[in-house]
Amino acid sequence: MTYRKAYEVGRYILEEAKIDNPSGDAFTLLSICCMIDRTYYLTHEDTELTEEQKTQYRIMLTKRAEHIPLQYITGIAPFMGLMLKVNSSVLIPRFDTEVVVAEAIKLLKGDERVLDLCTGSGCIALALKNKFPMLNVVASDMSKAALNVAKENAKLYNMDIDFVKSDMFDKVKGSFDLIISNPPYIKSDVINTLTPEVRDFEPNEALDGMDDGLYFYRIIAGKSKKYLKKGGKLVLEIGYDQGEEVSDMLFKNGFSPISVIKDLAHLDRVIVARHMGES
Repeated sequence: MTYRKAYEVGRYILEEAKIDNPSGDAFTLLSICCMIDRTYYLTHEDTELTEEQKTQYRIMLTKRAEHIPLQYITGIAPFMGLMLKVNSSVLIPRFDTEVVVAEAIKLLKGDERVLDLCTGSGCIALALKNKFPMLNVVASDMSKAALNVAKENAKLYNMDIDFVKSDMFDKVKGSFDLIISNPPYIKSDVINTLTPEVRDFEPNEALDGMDDGLYFYRIIAGKSKKYLKKGGKLVLEIGYDQGEEVSDMLFKNGFSPISVIKDLAHLDRVIVARHMGES
């Protein structure tokens, strides 16, 4: 089987399985199996796959046809110029979260103490540390498996980040200039309506924001002021319809001013709030 035939077969299989991007995914899997890029493919379309390559490609295609996310199959996901390790213990980093990090970067000088709450793969913590190597970054998560992934990513890029196993703030110590978080914020009864890739394969505990999707924001609004220095900032990822409610709970807990920032799709995506009380 040649590269061209393998690609055509892969695309057909994924089209039949109703995968969103069958062409792109088929080529990505083929390129990984054969260790080629698009330029090499275009100039060597008639090259035959080895038996080992055919077997690996077939296994990967079968997994993708079952709607296993591409990133879990390849084991890597891009985020703000980094290639991060991922598995089913962590959410797949998304472009929406890059918007959150970009807003945090605007607030930092580069030598502050930052807490990344609900770190998952560590994507936020690593992106901030990559931008500002002198930041003192603490990253927490209640999942030991998720922290293991985050630690692997930090080791991959030789980044000094303090990882803490903690259920929200329970084991967090000290005060911070900035707290950033992408907490679970999907309503429990909405999860079953998500795509199979998300619903069936991404970790439920990293998605489920309980009945109204606001459970973890209440904790953050109520407790984060104890961990923020006076004038410290909160930067939170939110769902497209949560800006008003999260802003209201933050204001009632002593945060002002509060800004709701939209993503590139013009949907509410980030809240930035300043803590006005005593640390």
